[in-house]
Amino acid sequence: MSAFELGTDGPKVIVVGVDGSDNSLRAAAYAWGLARRQGSEVILVHVTDLGTLSALVPDASASAAAAGEQVATELRERFAQFARSSASPVQYTFRTERGEASAALGRVADEVRADAVVVGASAQAGHRLIGSVAVRLVRAGRWPVTVVP
Repeated sequence: MSAFELGTDGPKVIVVGVDGSDNSLRAAAYAWGLARRQGSEVILVHVTDLGTLSALVPDASASAAAAGEQVATELRERFAQFARSSASPVQYTFRTERGEASAALGRVADEVRADAVVVGASAQAGHRLIGSVAVRLVRAGRWPVTVVP
C-alpha cells in the first residue's frame, strides 16, 4: 500500500469570473483561499458583454464599454489592495475581456491551460430558462467548474 499524499494534486491555475457582484466576489475569495492552500495561480477575469443591442446603437456600445472599463478598474484596484494586505501571498493576474462571458472565460481558461474555473452563482431569473454562465461552462466540459453561491 502506498503512502497518502496530502494536497499535491490540486489545481495549479484557477480562472475566476468577476463582475463586481457579491456572488462573484465570493467566488474570488473561494478561489483565493484554494490558491493559497494549493500554491496555485489565480487569473481574475472581468468580461464586458456589449450585447447585440449595442451593435445596433453605437452610443449604447460606447456607454457599455465605458461602464465595463470603470467596473474593471475598480475591481483591479480592489484586488490589488486585497493582495497587498493579505497575510498569505497568492500569485494572481487581473484580465479584462470583451464578449459573451462564458465564451470569454473559456478562451482565457484554454489560453492559460487552467485546471479549474470558478464563478459565482447567477442571481438573474432569466438564467433558469436560457442557462447561466456556469451552465455553459459546464457544458463545454473542458475544466472542472465550481459555482459559488
